[in-house]
Amino acid sequence: MSADAELLQDELRLRPLAPSDSIAELTSLLHRAYARLGAMGLNYTAVDQSPDVTAKRLGSGTCYVATQDGRLVGTILVHPTYATNDCAWFTREGVACVHQFAVDPSLQGGGVGRRLLQVAEDWARDRGYAEVAMDTAEQATHLVDFYARLGYESVDSVQWPGKVYRSVVLRKRLA
Repeated sequence: MSADAELLQDELRLRPLAPSDSIAELTSLLHRAYARLGAMGLNYTAVDQSPDVTAKRLGSGTCYVATQDGRLVGTILVHPTYATNDCAWFTREGVACVHQFAVDPSLQGGGVGRRLLQVAEDWARDRGYAEVAMDTAEQATHLVDFYARLGYESVDSVQWPGKVYRSVVLRKRLA
């Protein structure tokens, strides 16, 4: 890791989303982070969701943010097991789900995402979940490879309504 990347990590703060945090700023972060995926023709919700959609999605789980110099630079939403969902894996007993995971493009590759995932995994482990699951487009091989390096394995796939891509479902067992 370069000295600049180490410095960035030293200045980084991870915490729960606060009522004073701007949903508009969080939505803008999501748009920036998902722009590359949108440019690939993948219509992820976070590519262009409204602040209202961001707020609605936040209401379903626990959101953590990464800040640097008072600016939101990363986010992750961890959600308890769903009662019903189009993805059967997300309804399995003992499965916590991760959504709206984003890191500002200027900081991607510097460890922010790994730290956010660790916070979500710790949240799940502390609440007795056996695993964490997420999904991403099959075509987003850079993300599938990233998750695999962190111990996530492909276990299923899902075709979400309205999406132009099929998603791979990934899970990580928690010790």
